[in-house]
Amino acid sequence: MSTFVIPTREELVRQVSAIAPVLRANTAWSTENRRLHPDSVEALRDAGVFRMRIPLRYGGYESDAQTMVAVAEEIAKADGSAAWVVASSWVAGWGVGLYPDEVQDEVFAESGTGLCATIGPGTATAVPVPGGVLVNGSWPFISGALSSTWQQVAAIFLDPEGQPYPVMGPVPVSELEIVDDWHTGGLRGTGSVTTIAKDLFIPQERILPAPMVLGGQSVSKLNADSPMYRAPLIVVGAASTVGVAVGMGKAVRDLFFERLPGRKITYTEYPSQSEAPVTHLRVAEAAMKLDEAEFHATRLAALLDAKCASAEPWEMAERGRSRADEGSAVRLTREAVEILASSSGGSAAYTKVPVQRIANDLQTFGLHAMMNPDVNAETYGRILCGLEPNTYYI
Repeated sequence: MSTFVIPTREELVRQVSAIAPVLRANTAWSTENRRLHPDSVEALRDAGVFRMRIPLRYGGYESDAQTMVAVAEEIAKADGSAAWVVASSWVAGWGVGLYPDEVQDEVFAESGTGLCATIGPGTATAVPVPGGVLVNGSWPFISGALSSTWQQVAAIFLDPEGQPYPVMGPVPVSELEIVDDWHTGGLRGTGSVTTIAKDLFIPQERILPAPMVLGGQSVSKLNADSPMYRAPLIVVGAASTVGVAVGMGKAVRDLFFERLPGRKITYTEYPSQSEAPVTHLRVAEAAMKLDEAEFHATRLAALLDAKCASAEPWEMAERGRSRADEGSAVRLTREAVEILASSSGGSAAYTKVPVQRIANDLQTFGLHAMMNPDVNAETYGRILCGLEPNTYYI
């Protein structure tokens, strides 16, 4: 067991706050080049954020969910793309901790490295071969692949003696082909490219049935007593990423008030925008929506931490509400940002003013299938009505 001192939540937030100027300075480059600037990746690595969901014995911190939310918000206030890449690596790192210990030894050999993942099979299939499986196919939207060493992939296992079923497993990114296809209107800095496997051999010990991974069913002996692994993947994913949305909303709020002093409302007689009742109504509404978004993020994280600490079984309603909490946080944050962006004047259209970029990033964030407010609400509502969820991503 490592004897190093694990940073507290407050210390991690301070470390991220200290590198915020670097992240902000690199957003234009990252947006233009459609990947994180290498200096941003290095700064994030030095701040320790890639260690947060890695087992202690590999130099990780095993940070709780409320710490993830706080750190993700702080990163997102500086750069939403950087926050998304980090949050994605948390989900991937946590997922690897479910595999046999010898697999973890291989993946986490270089402590503090970035990881990327997908939970959907894309076009990939896996066929059995001696000692493992042979995988062919592709996976889109692999955030952070360009700065990661391992990717957790998913594929449909073509069982010659039974029905096909999904499997998952980590593979070195160096064994995958990367397609530079991330041409988007938002979150451009995430570098969420497509990766391709061509006759890729994955040894049997690195393969688990997808339902086991999604259910958080670990086969690790050394992680058996770690509270961090007492949760289903989808709840972990929601808690890992919800702070990204809320942090971007707070960034727009802060930018709005930074620009407010001395601003006028063009073509009116108001000498200052801050004196206009319409401004008061809009900023109050936006502030309340951000408060509500924070509530959902906090409730989600607090539930995850409490359930992990108590080791109590997860109820289906709790799992459904966790998805609904993230969806609500995303919806409320987008609504708040829309209010503030539309109140920021024509000058906010310039690229030197980050408001539009952040709004585009947040809009793209909300397009993710796991963040969709309506789908998540429907899933929760089905459970509340006594129906089975129409998804196994729960």
